[in-house]
Amino acid sequence: MICISVIIPIYNMGVYLEACLQSVMDQTLKDIEVICVNDGSTDHSLAILQTYSSMYPNLIVLDQENCGVGVSRNRGLSKAQGEFVAFMDADDVYPTSDVLA
Repeated sequence: MICISVIIPIYNMGVYLEACLQSVMDQTLKDIEVICVNDGSTDHSLAILQTYSSMYPNLIVLDQENCGVGVSRNRGLSKAQGEFVAFMDADDVYPTSDVLA
């Protein structure tokens, strides 16, 4: 059972994205799914997402044309299966590994 769905909308955040994703994947709570919505990025964000999704089976990548952050969050929310939902921006990091615990 998935406890928390973390939804991350992404638009041209390649410079920050790896730190963001790693801070989520390093959480001690393992019953999470991470839904990343690539909102038409023109930088290397999608390549980073594909790399991480191949390493972590609980990371889901949704790719779409640029529609804006609200549409991206709503699309992620429509796919979420967790009991709870957390929204995160791609330039944020969780400061410790027990934020979602």
